[in-house]
Amino acid sequence: MEMIEITTPIDPGIGVHSSWRWLPVVVSATSLVLSGVGIASLNKWVFVGCAFPFPLFLSALHMLSAILFNAALLRLGLVCGRPGSPPPVRALPLAAKRRVFLLSLTFCASVACGNLALRHAEIAFAQVLYAASPLVTMLLSQLLQRRAYAAMEYAAMLPVCLGASLSVLGELRFNQIGCIFICITMVLRSVKSIQQGVLLQEENIDTILLLFIMSLPSFLLLLSCTLLFESRALWELLTQGTIQLWMSLLLSCSSSVLYNLSGFYVVKHTSAVTLHLLGNLVVLGNVLTSQAVFGGPISKLGVAGTILTLGGVLVYQNSDTMTRLVTMWKARWG
Repeated sequence: MEMIEITTPIDPGIGVHSSWRWLPVVVSATSLVLSGVGIASLNKWVFVGCAFPFPLFLSALHMLSAILFNAALLRLGLVCGRPGSPPPVRALPLAAKRRVFLLSLTFCASVACGNLALRHAEIAFAQVLYAASPLVTMLLSQLLQRRAYAAMEYAAMLPVCLGASLSVLGELRFNQIGCIFICITMVLRSVKSIQQGVLLQEENIDTILLLFIMSLPSFLLLLSCTLLFESRALWELLTQGTIQLWMSLLLSCSSSVLYNLSGFYVVKHTSAVTLHLLGNLVVLGNVLTSQAVFGGPISKLGVAGTILTLGGVLVYQNSDTMTRLVTMWKARWG
């Protein structure tokens, strides 16, 4: 896989500005990690601290927030059009609309399976298996897209997956049903990332426009599931909801919008594998935040896992440079 490189232009006056090409990617990656950690902690607080156990309803609120936020940006003409113009959804070809609908189905299925997994398995156990998401994404990319990766990039997967697993291994409790749902969720998330990459890179759909048109069917599907399985959610929110619950829901929805926007931007300018690598940093952040907020000491095993994962991310990000160094070393000493 080709990494984004900063090229040195011939005109020296442009060189300073060219060095800022990485800045949007770095900001998006940082926002992705911070919002991912924030949304996980907020969701846990909503379910446990506020005693509001309705994950499907919360997911529907996240999609509704994405619709409202991105519709406002599109209406103001900040992206994809002029102020006051309707969202340019009709301009998309039929094939792209079908791909967006399939993306919505994959997203909703991953959310449903993820929620079912958490009913049977511990969060720590889920984190262990989710750590293998980058490897699954790479394998699916090769199978579905015939995409080739360098040997160094495969080598980077070992410390990343092993490190994230070690970080939560101390709380591991095996459950077969939960394991099955977690594996299904992991595959669905990898497929979703690949679908996003196709729409963002090959179809060249704007990030905000894609999130907007994907959120519409996703919201309707999640709302239908909410009415079927969590029909008491809205009534309890309106009749028993506290200020703390309303504020937690507001912050959770805001973090969700930022997380999805950052994730789409990262996929557009890097790859689906990079998204899952950053997701492993989110895993580590969730473990550390959970221990800091909800209690529990940091074990030596967790520290070792953190070092391994960060090392794997560093190897992956510099895989081209490391491959050249290995080639030079073999040419000199081989």
